[in-house]
Amino acid sequence: MQRMTRCLVLALALLLAAAAAPAQQTAAKPKSSAPPKTTAQTKTAAQKKDQAPAVYQARFETSKGAFVIEVTRAWAPRGADRFHKLVKSGYYDDCRFFRVIAGFMAQFGINGDPEVNAAWNGATLTDDPVVKSNRRGYVSFAMSGPNSRTTQVFINYDDRNANLDGMGFAPFGRVVQGMEVVDALFSGYGEGAPRGRGPDQGRIQALGNAYLNSRFPKLDYIVKAAIVANPTK
Repeated sequence: MQRMTRCLVLALALLLAAAAAPAQQTAAKPKSSAPPKTTAQTKTAAQKKDQAPAVYQARFETSKGAFVIEVTRAWAPRGADRFHKLVKSGYYDDCRFFRVIAGFMAQFGINGDPEVNAAWNGATLTDDPVVKSNRRGYVSFAMSGPNSRTTQVFINYDDRNANLDGMGFAPFGRVVQGMEVVDALFSGYGEGAPRGRGPDQGRIQALGNAYLNSRFPKLDYIVKAAIVANPTK
């Protein structure tokens, strides 16, 4: 009963966490004979451009070693697309594992640059249906309520985190290499403020790594995250 109560409290804490004008054409540019694209066509083209592969891998080099997350788009398409975009753009580079709770999960995804955080704050995703379960090694986006996912993700440490499924946390991938590295991430600060003595997410958003480096120097961090060009099992 105590274990179940603790998991519910931590799960609820997760919920409390995560048009420019067209350029003028020059006379030298030949006119196109193709009909102009409709708004729907333009939107579809943009969606295809941002769509991730059906299955892909992302390798994370960290201060503790390397691990690989394999993403299956069918599990959570919107989450998989967003994660692919973030990794590919270098968003996660130098990010801290700012919330690591032994036996529960490891969370990351607040950028070290406050300006970058401000740019992503309003970029929320519509929820994906929960297809897979939040078991050990599975990866989901953190959220503060319905349709609130942005950049923060967490890696589950325990199969008993399946109780998160009913709260809408939709796994989009799983750690396929280096789970021992994830297990070894520094967890000494515990839960974040104000419930614990760990980092305050609002201050990370506003102050970035300067705040974390001065107040929480033992946190592990991501050196480099990249999409694996030729993934292997």
